Amino acid sequence: MPFTVVRFNLVDPRATPASLSERYRAALAMAAYADEHGIDTVQTEEHHGAANNWLPSPFAFAGAVFGATRRIAVTVSAAIGPLHDPLRLAEEIAVLDLLSGGRLVTVAGIGYRPEEYEERGVDWGRRGKLQDLLLETLLQAWSGEPFTYQGRTVRITPRPFTQPHPLLLVGGSSKAAARRAARLGLPFFPSAHLPELEADYRRLCAEYGTEGWTMMPAEETPLLHLSEDPDRSWELYGEHFLHEARTYASWQSKDIRSAVRSTATTVAELRAEGVYRIVTPRECLALGLESLVLHPLCGGMPVDEAWRSLRLFGEDVLPRLGA
Repeated sequence: MPFTVVRFNLVDPRATPASLSERYRAALAMAAYADEHGIDTVQTEEHHGAANNWLPSPFAFAGAVFGATRRIAVTVSAAIGPLHDPLRLAEEIAVLDLLSGGRLVTVAGIGYRPEEYEERGVDWGRRGKLQDLLLETLLQAWSGEPFTYQGRTVRITPRPFTQPHPLLLVGGSSKAAARRAARLGLPFFPSAHLPELEADYRRLCAEYGTEGWTMMPAEETPLLHLSEDPDRSWELYGEHFLHEARTYASWQSKDIRSAVRSTATTVAELRAEGVYRIVTPRECLALGLESLVLHPLCGGMPVDEAWRSLRLFGEDVLPRLGA
């Protein structure tokens, strides 16, 4: 059985406050539908100051999803670690872990947009040290015991539900990220299919005497939209996928390696590229992928069309997986 994901970043470049409120509430209803139909996780993200309204508060969104669901996990992939106050984030994650009964998965990355750091008054040049401080603080804080933080004694309560601590992964595409994960004995989440980096991580775990594991995207991890008529859907909705692809491309430097990387400049190029795919239920079942990532509200997709995609996945694909 492939691992199933429904992804939400709530982007809408033409949103009004009223339409964005509708989109947020629709995403919660979709998460409840995904929960009822056996999808494994909701995936959400963090970006700040984006003109297209990219979700800036993934943990607030995760809390709302947990209130609307019973079993589905929420994966925050990724939280931009150095932009968070370590003590406050420890509390937020502990509360969400208790609220959800252990359904929160946090991937901590350092981001790749200097403008987000500048906006928050955080030194881009210190991002590695700030990430170390964040991760080390989270692990200490979740013990529930007093510890020294920046020269003063602090204690974070309540303790999380998950022991020894909520699921926390280190994200990234660099050897520094792999080393950070190995040193702290945390699992590693490469941002793309990077087997050489996974090998580095395993070697570093052996050097540090820690144990860990890798959650790595498969070599082929397209973002999917379901349609009974893909040609018509590309014609009507292709601009939404292109908007997201071009936004990502404008943010990512040549050194950034990502599972979602597109060089397309037109809808036709995007369709040929295969990073974003519109497929029929039958085609989806035939993909043979390790994970199926549905992106129903991509790039400001109309809510009605997002529901059509999700229902095709829930009713025509999920019951047949593994059959």
